[in-house]
Amino acid sequence: MARASGRTALVTGAARGIGAAIAERLISEGARVVLADVLDEDGTALAGRLGDSASYVHLDVTDRAQWAEAVVQASAPSGALDILVNNAGIVNFGSIDEYSYEQWEQVINVNLNGVFNGIKAAIPALKASGNASVVNVSSIAGIKGYEALPGYTASKFAVTGLTKCAALDLAPYGVRVNSVHPGAVLTPMTEGLALTTSHVALNRVGRPEEIAELVLYLSGAESSFVTGAQFVIDGGETAGLAHHPVGGPRAES
Repeated sequence: MARASGRTALVTGAARGIGAAIAERLISEGARVVLADVLDEDGTALAGRLGDSASYVHLDVTDRAQWAEAVVQASAPSGALDILVNNAGIVNFGSIDEYSYEQWEQVINVNLNGVFNGIKAAIPALKASGNASVVNVSSIAGIKGYEALPGYTASKFAVTGLTKCAALDLAPYGVRVNSVHPGAVLTPMTEGLALTTSHVALNRVGRPEEIAELVLYLSGAESSFVTGAQFVIDGGETAGLAHHPVGGPRAES
C-alpha cells in the first residue's frame, strides 16, 4: 500500500533520530523526500542508503535564505510541495534563575523561529499542491511545564499555538497543519539523559519509528479532515500520574 505515492516531502532534522525515521517511512510508502539538516555527513549517508527517492540538502532552519533553497529543491520541477515536516529541534537545560539569555535565544531561534521560517518559505509551494500537509513536531513540553527547561518548554508551547494559527490561515488553500507531541523518545538527542519512565503508563520510552507512523498518517489522505489538531504520542505520560494509586488498595466494606 503506497500511502504517500507521488507526494513530495521536505523533512528537517532528518539526518538521524525521529527525522530520519520519518523520512524512511515516507519513502517506504512512495514519497520522494528531501532530507534537510546541518549534519551533512550523516544526512548525505542516509540519503544514499534510502535510494533514489531521497536527496539531501544542508539547512540551518534559522537561515531564511537556506530555507528558500531547500524548498526549491524539494518542489522541483513542478513547484509544488505536498508534505513539510518541521522536526529540527534542540534542547538545553537550566533553572530559570540561572538560565542565560544566550541559551534562550539559541533554543527559540531553532525550535520556534525555525518552524515559522519553514512555513513561510514553503507557503507558495504548499498552495501549489492544493492538498498539502504540514506537520510540526512539538513535544509534551508544549502541553505541560518541566523543571529546569524554560526555553525548550516555551518554544514547544509556541509551536503548538503557531500550528493552530497556520491551520486557520492556510485551510482555504487546502493546506492542513497539525502538531505532534512526543514524550520521551530514544534518539541521539536524548542519549545520556535519565529518561525515567516510572510515571509513564506504558512504562517505557518511545521509538522514532512510532512517531514516524503518526506523521505518515497526518501526511496523507487518511487524515484529510484533520487540521489544527494536537496529537500526543507519549505512552500515557500526560494522561495522569501512572503507577501511583491514590489511597492504595480499596478497603473491603
